[in-house]
Amino acid sequence: MSDKLTIAGREFSSRLIVGTGKYRSFQEMMRCHEASGADMVTVAVRRVNLTDRTKESLIDFIDRTKIFILPNTAACYTADDAVRTAMLGRECGLSNWVKLEVIGDEKTLFPDNSGLLEATRILVKEGFVVLPYTNDDVVNARRLIDAGASAVMPLAAPIGSGLGIQNPVNLRIFREMITAVPMIVDAGVGTASDAAIAMELGADGVLMNTAIAAAVDSVKMARAMKLGVEAGRLAWESGRMPRKLYASASSPLAGVVGS
Repeated sequence: MSDKLTIAGREFSSRLIVGTGKYRSFQEMMRCHEASGADMVTVAVRRVNLTDRTKESLIDFIDRTKIFILPNTAACYTADDAVRTAMLGRECGLSNWVKLEVIGDEKTLFPDNSGLLEATRILVKEGFVVLPYTNDDVVNARRLIDAGASAVMPLAAPIGSGLGIQNPVNLRIFREMITAVPMIVDAGVGTASDAAIAMELGADGVLMNTAIAAAVDSVKMARAMKLGVEAGRLAWESGRMPRKLYASASSPLAGVVGS
């Protein structure tokens, strides 16, 4: 697609961001990345072998000439822990970008809003490009943007649930009221129609991992997600027809000779 996703001045050709976890092998992960067309993938800092370069690492299976690595702070439950993890990823050469996660509840994996805001402020001051994973709360999103976030990433449903878009009304409000930075729907997508719906609601991009990695044929699902994101984006840009309560003939009789 010709239109690009721009975050913090950097352009990405794909509006689909994918992950690196839960694949059955690194080779499968590579094939899925290629099929998805994504040029940004998110990597959990805690899953990367950052010390012993003699051992195999998932980083070795990412073509960094084509794909931008977005480190994430998955499994961090405090702002301090998330900040330390982000800094570790930067020191080890991953990136000064971070998908910031500060988890507030172990069962639901919902974000801790106050901890997320605190970590965002600290990391922005430390020179990071911060993309916080948040709930679909416009008020909290505005606070994150005021703190310097370069995007906001509201969840569609709980992480890894595959439930799809659970609150389209909130995402519509999000799209209307959050315009200063990109809105990227993160977490809960299960299939390509979910990705298309997210884009039709006005999302600038979609981030997913489990929906692809847990599919029976992950490579085909990666391709489906690529097409779903592209279709949803085109539908959003084209402007859908208005909804009507009653039928409207596709071939109206007005103007037909003899009518």
